[in-house]
Amino acid sequence: HIDRLESEGKTVMMLSRDEKLGGLIAVSDTVKETARDAVSTLKKMGLEVAMITGDNHKTARAIAQKVGIERVLAEVLPDQKEAEVRKIQAEGKKVAMVGDGINDAPALAAADIGIAMGTGTDVAIEAGDITLINRDLRSVASAIELSKKTMRTIKMNLFWAFGYNIILIPVAMGVLYPNFGILLNPIFASAAMALSSISVVTNSLLLKRIKI
Repeated sequence: HIDRLESEGKTVMMLSRDEKLGGLIAVSDTVKETARDAVSTLKKMGLEVAMITGDNHKTARAIAQKVGIERVLAEVLPDQKEAEVRKIQAEGKKVAMVGDGINDAPALAAADIGIAMGTGTDVAIEAGDITLINRDLRSVASAIELSKKTMRTIKMNLFWAFGYNIILIPVAMGVLYPNFGILLNPIFASAAMALSSISVVTNSLLLKRIKI
C-alpha cells in the first residue's frame, strides 16, 4: 500500500498504537494546472528545469513525471536547499530559484536570480530578486522573457547613445574643419543630443508593446 501511494505522488505517514501499525495517512500537494505548461515553456526557452523538495525520491519522481521534470533533488532538508543550489552553480550553471516558503529563503538568496511567489511568505519575498504577483507558474517564463527583452533594449540604447556622442561631439569640436571646412552650429549639436535622448526614451517605451 505504501509503495502504491508513494508512486502516486503522495507522502505516507504511518499511525501506530501500542507499537502496532494501525493505519496509513497519505497526503499530497495539488499540482497546479499551469505547472506542466510552465515547465514545457521553460524547456522550449532552452532552460534546464529541476525540482528540489523534501519529499522522498519515489514521491518526488511521481510529481516530477506529471509536470515533465527529469532532474529531481529529493529528500533535501530545509537547511540543505542552499547547498544544493551552490552545487548546481559549481557545475558552471546560472541558477534561478523559484520558491515561496520560509525554508526557500536561503536558497533564493544564494541563487543567481531568486524568484519569489507573491502568495508566499514575507521572508521568501524579501530574499528574492523578483516577486511574481500571482500564483501562475507560467509567469516565471514571462518574467525571464521580459528580462531578456529589457536587456536587449538597454544594449540598443547604449549603442545609439554612444554612437551619437562618439560621432557628433568631435564634429561639434571642429574635427572636420581642418580638412573639410565643416563646422557644426552649436544649435544643431544641441538638437542632436536631444534627438539622442528622444531615441533612447522612444526605444524604451516600445517595451510596453511586448505581449507576455
